[in-house]
This record gives sequence, C-alpha cells and structure tokens, in this order.
Amino acid sequence: MNLAVVLSASIALAAPGKYPLHFGTIQLPTGVRLSYAEQGNPRGHPIILLHGYGDSWFSYSGVLPLIDQKYHVYAIDLRGHGDSDRPPAGYAMTDLAADVLAFMDDRRLARVTVVGHSMGSFVAQQLALSAPERIARLVLIGSGTTPRQILGMAQLDSAVRSLDDPVPVEFVRGFQAGTVYQPVSGEFMDRVVAESGKLPARVWQGLMAGMLATDAAGGLSGKRIPTAIFWGDRDATFSRAEQDALVQAIRGAELLVYPETGHALHWERPARFASDLHAFLERTTSY
Repeated sequence: MNLAVVLSASIALAAPGKYPLHFGTIQLPTGVRLSYAEQGNPRGHPIILLHGYGDSWFSYSGVLPLIDQKYHVYAIDLRGHGDSDRPPAGYAMTDLAADVLAFMDDRRLARVTVVGHSMGSFVAQQLALSAPERIARLVLIGSGTTPRQILGMAQLDSAVRSLDDPVPVEFVRGFQAGTVYQPVSGEFMDRVVAESGKLPARVWQGLMAGMLATDAAGGLSGKRIPTAIFWGDRDATFSRAEQDALVQAIRGAELLVYPETGHALHWERPARFASDLHAFLERTTSY
C-alpha cells in the first residue's frame, strides 16, 4: 500500500476518534526532558513505541492511526532526538532505557508492551533486562543480537565519526533512504530527513558509540517475556542469520518475515504491521 494513501486515510480515521493524537513533554529525574506523542484510551493497555537511530516519534506516524484506540499508545522522542533534550553525554542504550523507565514511572504505567525499531529495539531489550516485571511484551523491528552486527557497521561508524555541524543533508538522506526497499512517498521521506536533521554531529556520534558498546542481551531468554521479531527479507541492516540468532537467544520468540520489504518495514507496510501487532497483542493477552 502506498504510504501517501495510508497517511491520507490516517487523517480521515483520526479526525472523528475519541482519543486523538496529541503531544506533550516530561522533565525526567534522569535529567532530560522528553517529548512524546500520545493517543488512545487512557485506561487501555499501554504501548510504548521506540524509534530508530536518528528518527523521532514521526517514524510511527503512518502506523499510529491504524492502532486500535482501545490501547493507550505513546511514541517517544528518545534523548537526543526529535524535540527532546540533547545532553552532552548519556547515549548508551542503558541510558536511553533508563529514560523510558523514568517515563513509565512518571506516567504511572505499571506494565507496558514495548515496540522498538532498530536502535529502539536495543533500547527495548535493555529495558526488558533491567525491569522485566514491567514489560508485558516485546516487539522488535529490524533488530539483531547487538548493534555491532549491523551490516556495513565499520563504514557507517567511519562516516558518523567524520561528521561536523551542520550535518550534511546528503548524509542524512542517504542514511534514511538506505533503510527502505519499497518506495515511500517523497513527502514522508522529506519529513523523516528533517527530523533526522535536528541531531547535531555530537549526538549522532554519541549514539553510535553507545550502540557499539552494546553487548548481546543474553539474559532475555530467562525473562520469559512474550516476544515478536518483525523483519523484512530485503533488510540491508540486519541479516537473516541475525534473526535466527535472536530467536535462539530469546526463548519462545516468534519471527514474522515480510517479503520484499526493507529495514523500515513499518514505513513500507504500515497496514500489515498494524495488523500483525494487533494479532500479537490479542494472542498474548497477559495483562
């Protein structure tokens, strides 16, 4: 389905909704102010959406209107991203996970489903390791055992290390365009690039160092958290072998493969993604 069509339909769907999308900010005890988008029934089961490297809440803009409003959904701008604070340090995946846990505490979210794309999937893994009793389910999109297994990581790391401000828009566009296989609308990609353009070079570099320092979350298997792994078979970021290794590492995890789809499968196939997310939520009612 063409994303432009989905976004147009999203506006029509969202308009009469009882719980429309709105935005907020929270000052956290971890020292940062986080921005977020929120929608759905305040009494519904909470879902937290975590975006990838260089992205923002907008990464889920095509999916949010397709999620049943019985769920209470938050799409967070992780530290350094979107309209959240960009502190001088604190870009390890454990730091970002601590922010999410502090966000949950502030919002009084006792137990949540966490959905993470790419870098956000490693934040989700660290969150599940540190507070497994707070995580009802994990959904990992375009993930792997560790960010060090990213295909072409050495070249990406070198490119990020060489960045200066202002970060060249050519770098940002090339990076984001490399995450998709099926075309998305030019308007959507322009907004994605604009969101990524908010990050100064030091944040790109801090996050890269944080990812490279992230070991495999080997303890996840013992947490017994229902886990779904969504992966596009044209993903140029993580290999099929990494998906198989991740399934082995997380006992009981299920793998959903999207044919002819790239790394950002929720951009390329938002309707199928929303449908698969709903099915997983209904199959694993643990709240």
